[in-house]
Amino acid sequence: MRTHVDLPVSLSRDSDAPLTAQLADWLRRAMLDGTLAPGERLPSTRSLATQLAVSRTVITEAYQQLYAEGWLDGRHGSGTFVADMEVAPPPREQTPYVPAPPPAPADWIDLTPGQPWVRDYDPAAWKRAWRKAADLPPGADPTPYGLPRLRELLADHLRRARGMAVGPENILVTRGTGNGLDLCALALLGNGTRAGVEDPGYHVARTVFEARGAQVVPCPVDEDGVIVDGLPGDLRVLYTTPAHQYPLGGRLPIPRRERLLAWARSTGATIVEDDYDAEFRYDVAPLPALYGLDPSRVVLLGTLSKTLAPDVGVGWLVGDPELVAAIARLRRSVGDRTSGPVQQAVINLLECGDLDRHLRRMRLEYARRRAAVVELLGPVCRLRGDTAGLHVVAELPSSVEPYVVERARERGVLLDSIGRHHHGRARLHGVVIGYGSASLADVRRGCRILADLIRSTHPSTPRTRTSGAQGGFE
Repeated sequence: MRTHVDLPVSLSRDSDAPLTAQLADWLRRAMLDGTLAPGERLPSTRSLATQLAVSRTVITEAYQQLYAEGWLDGRHGSGTFVADMEVAPPPREQTPYVPAPPPAPADWIDLTPGQPWVRDYDPAAWKRAWRKAADLPPGADPTPYGLPRLRELLADHLRRARGMAVGPENILVTRGTGNGLDLCALALLGNGTRAGVEDPGYHVARTVFEARGAQVVPCPVDEDGVIVDGLPGDLRVLYTTPAHQYPLGGRLPIPRRERLLAWARSTGATIVEDDYDAEFRYDVAPLPALYGLDPSRVVLLGTLSKTLAPDVGVGWLVGDPELVAAIARLRRSVGDRTSGPVQQAVINLLECGDLDRHLRRMRLEYARRRAAVVELLGPVCRLRGDTAGLHVVAELPSSVEPYVVERARERGVLLDSIGRHHHGRARLHGVVIGYGSASLADVRRGCRILADLIRSTHPSTPRTRTSGAQGGFE
């Protein structure tokens, strides 16, 4: 039974933190330490505002932030409740590494990055969306921009989820990040032009830019993201993943974002910002998108591949209206388009709130898996990138990385190495652990195996976990 709870919270007007942020932080801590239990009903915005002697807007904005992060649920008019959150079981006692025959492929634990969990969806909502899409007749002349109603809904989604004030005129509906990259390359690059890609970074960006005739320039990154100092001045395009760098997992700090935008303004380069998993973050506040800081120099790419499923094949490109119009004209000339029925199904998911509900569920689910990775691997190696996204990096010495990857595979755990994501010779070493596509139980089991393997290489060397900028790669 859902019950009402009184909140013993006080806010300080002398603090540098806004009242909304203070309240949201207090509620998060209360839900984490058990002060607020799952299913308990929070006070109404009106009553809590009266209790705290603050504007009702302060309470409403704090509740909305926690709704967006998945901490709260409820319906308009029925109350606000603490979301149900499962507590992961305690870790089992570690066992020493024992070689075993490779398991059958069906039994593999896939901890490679880049894939979301696609099995936890609402079948009724999914069927309802496709039934409504099937009620409409096939379109004869698909617009290269995408369906107008979907562009409106995506503008609203980006306003709520990423704090970006954009309109439908800023949005073109794509078939995903790869398609968006290709459209950007088609419009902005050509034979002999130079395009920067993070190193290590997303190999699809290198492939797409090279296919459009560009010379790809590897741009080094560190634990925070792309290194601005030293960026070439003759780049036409720079591809970057500032929300959660792929694969190292850094979140580009505000001062460096501002320096990056200043570099783009001084050189005339266009920044292609891949916002691929920005909806997922843990224990940290959201950082503004580069596009929101300077829409004139940035094209933002987003996708439903991580939020919903790669099979949906819908994403978005956000840019200056003139650039969006130019890309739309080029898109029509090459016969590229996004499926109309698929767009209509996504419209239905957004209009009914089903996509938002799915996103809130998955935020909590991924938070549990991320916590399991940190709990089991934090004591044996340095972890990076665990504050956001769907993967973390476990740093390892160069001599250990191939051993761990191979031995893990022998025991049925598929891992990815940092080296595979380098443009040339690898400078940083370790494994990239994706926790999106495996169940919580498999994530825990796979991390126990990985922890055993790491201990077997350094049985007497203590390790520490870091999530910030301290330390370096071995």
